[in-house]
Amino acid sequence: MECVSTESDIRGFLASRRAKITPQQAGLPAYGGNRRVPGLRREEVALLAGVSVDYYVRLERGHLAGASEEVLDSVANALRLDDAERAHLYDLARAVARRPARRTNRARGPLPDSVLRVLDSMTDSPAFIRNGRLDILAVNRLGRALYAPLFADHGMQTVNIARFQFLNPAGRDFFPDWEASLNTTVSLLRTEAGRAPGDTGLTGLIGELVTRSEEFRTAWAKHNVRLHHTGRKAFRHPAIGEITLDFDAMELPSQPGLTLTAYSAEPATPAHDALQLLAAWASTEGASAADRG
Repeated sequence: MECVSTESDIRGFLASRRAKITPQQAGLPAYGGNRRVPGLRREEVALLAGVSVDYYVRLERGHLAGASEEVLDSVANALRLDDAERAHLYDLARAVARRPARRTNRARGPLPDSVLRVLDSMTDSPAFIRNGRLDILAVNRLGRALYAPLFADHGMQTVNIARFQFLNPAGRDFFPDWEASLNTTVSLLRTEAGRAPGDTGLTGLIGELVTRSEEFRTAWAKHNVRLHHTGRKAFRHPAIGEITLDFDAMELPSQPGLTLTAYSAEPATPAHDALQLLAAWASTEGASAADRG
């Protein structure tokens, strides 16, 4: 599938980064008034990276296999890549060098009980554990309450944040800061595609989203990547209204590829009040569910 081909990703990524930098930003003279490209030409990147034009053209066509760390660093510096973009370039180079003989679905066993106990012990913070495809693999009581719309009609299917966001009509309403949330989700999936090009579950998800969502398809073509460790996120919850929380995302060293995300709010703030309201709603919903059972 072309949308997750490593060579295609390399071409698109390097070309898109090159297009973002003007000669003036790179400290190069801009000869002539008519440039056919919006940013740097290939020969200008080659000059800045200290490699031949032919060699850089080969790199941009997807032939990163065999490129040394020094060359990758030089290209990253020439294109002024940030930390996330630099890591993505290295992921793409490793992926094309490995050339896995067959794809896998990166299946894993159940999460250790110790990890689940830690998750459940976080009683004051909504929290969940996800993989790189943005599947929610485990969630605590308050996290399930916060993400209630995602769990409402998922049936037996794994809850996936991206699938809900782009394919469920409720997605746009649940994420009020739509553009920022959209770009974050796509950037995370693009980052994961560089890390795990052989993941058939990821390939299938991206193929589904590219086919069914024009907004996803447009954002995917931008080749943006990002690190997602801390920040703020807004939700429009069907029971308590809008709530904006701080989040921290922590990778689990004992479970490579998995991330624990926890939300919190500073005391004596509207966000803290909203979080307490969510906790009260979660308790009510839990009692109601027990009565129905």
